[in-house]
Amino acid sequence: MTQQEFVFKNRGLFLTLPAAALAIFGRPSAASIALGLPLAVAGELIRCWAVGYSGATTRNDAVTAPELVTSGPYGYVRNPLYIGNFITAAGFAIAFTGKNSDAARLALVGGSLVAMAAVYAIIVPHEEAFLRSKFGAAYERYCERVPRLIPQRPSTTSAQVTWDAGTLIQAESKTFALFGAMLSALAVKARGA
Repeated sequence: MTQQEFVFKNRGLFLTLPAAALAIFGRPSAASIALGLPLAVAGELIRCWAVGYSGATTRNDAVTAPELVTSGPYGYVRNPLYIGNFITAAGFAIAFTGKNSDAARLALVGGSLVAMAAVYAIIVPHEEAFLRSKFGAAYERYCERVPRLIPQRPSTTSAQVTWDAGTLIQAESKTFALFGAMLSALAVKARGA
């Protein structure tokens, strides 16, 4: 197993560790919750939008793609699911750290986002190599039209895949559970603060 395969397979664990650090060491304030929680929800909605198009294969331990999805949020950016995750993480990091010292806030927020960026820096090229090998020229054309990380307005619309709400129930139970656990931890920490 390569390093990229190992990180991809264990990405959930690697991304749960910063969340646990926030839940343990964070000291939320009403202001930090008011600022961070809407951001976390917005990120989760972006993720749900992306998963509704990409399907349940996004939860596998190995990279799979029955088809090249270029519609919905994938018409704006190639990695909308990860952008949603990053926004959610930033929102929770802000929400949890309102009463932390500046140094602790910087360590928790910065550490969480750096850890997430490090995981994505490994798995995005891994996924891209898979998609390039499976879809060849079609994937290359997609990469020429759609940026990797900074969304842009699509030059063309593609409707080969439609959004499927049923996918969320099938594929997102772990994500929803983690989101709920973070909300619960935030509520407990806020009451105790």
